[in-house]
Amino acid sequence: MFKNALLTLLLLGILCDTLPLAGKETPKESHPLPRTVAPGAKLTEEYAAKAFFEGPVWDPAGKKWYFTSFVDKDAQILRLDGEGKASVWLDKTKGINGTYLSNEGNMLGAQAYGQHVMSYGFGESGPSKTTVIAANPKWNQPNDVCQTPNGNIYFTDPDFKNRKTSAVYVRTTDGTVKKIITEMPVPNGVIASNDGKTLYVGDSHEKLWRRYPIREDGTVGEGQVFFDPETKRKDSPDGMSIDAEGNLYLSGRGGVWVASPSGKSLGLIPVPEFCSNVSFGGVDGKTLLLTCANKVYSLKMKVPGGQYR
Repeated sequence: MFKNALLTLLLLGILCDTLPLAGKETPKESHPLPRTVAPGAKLTEEYAAKAFFEGPVWDPAGKKWYFTSFVDKDAQILRLDGEGKASVWLDKTKGINGTYLSNEGNMLGAQAYGQHVMSYGFGESGPSKTTVIAANPKWNQPNDVCQTPNGNIYFTDPDFKNRKTSAVYVRTTDGTVKKIITEMPVPNGVIASNDGKTLYVGDSHEKLWRRYPIREDGTVGEGQVFFDPETKRKDSPDGMSIDAEGNLYLSGRGGVWVASPSGKSLGLIPVPEFCSNVSFGGVDGKTLLLTCANKVYSLKMKVPGGQYR
């Protein structure tokens, strides 16, 4: 068992890009709270442990939250069973990191150490079905995954160490896997617009977010900077989500930024710890779950997530 969350961050290859320099004070800034947050809502601690949490996803059928927990050299998938209570749903996942609720209602997972993209059926005591969606032993470490309405699956494969072989891939509905983005030094989080026409990718080295037009064959056109907030915070961009209005929820750079589809800042959700990822869920789709270093929080929202529109 490891003794602090910093070791897990190192295992993920993002320690140097994520944390502020030792001895440096965190810049004090003031940014508005996004209008999409419910009036009076505050971060609620749902779970805490000595681990680095990632990959939040809501199962609408079972009405449960799931998230990944990095401890030592591997990761588990935990199920949130109540405030402060979680059970191991899947052990020894070979590094399942980012997750996503598929169009079929399964959990997609990017498997960092196994170089796979996986699909898991939600079962009571573990996956009801396990499927390998894509695999390549030459990949670096698949990090995050999403799906568009037409069924195409996108995932990032960052080269944290050398920043030379990073890529973003698409797995089209016919099973073909294509490398579609190679110019980003360290692509990390990924999400698609609700209409499936735009792909958003965060870069942990450049510390900003880009967008790419999605072509009919699943590949993408030329990218451009989508969001680079006016802040001195340099926490690396990580996972992301989207609401029913098309607003993006971007973890990194001081918390969770909310940006309109045009890239305009709607404000910042400040988070005490480094926030790795966010996802919408809950029975009405209006709860935002935030996975962080040692903590998992929830936040009530005025709008539902993109998958609940």
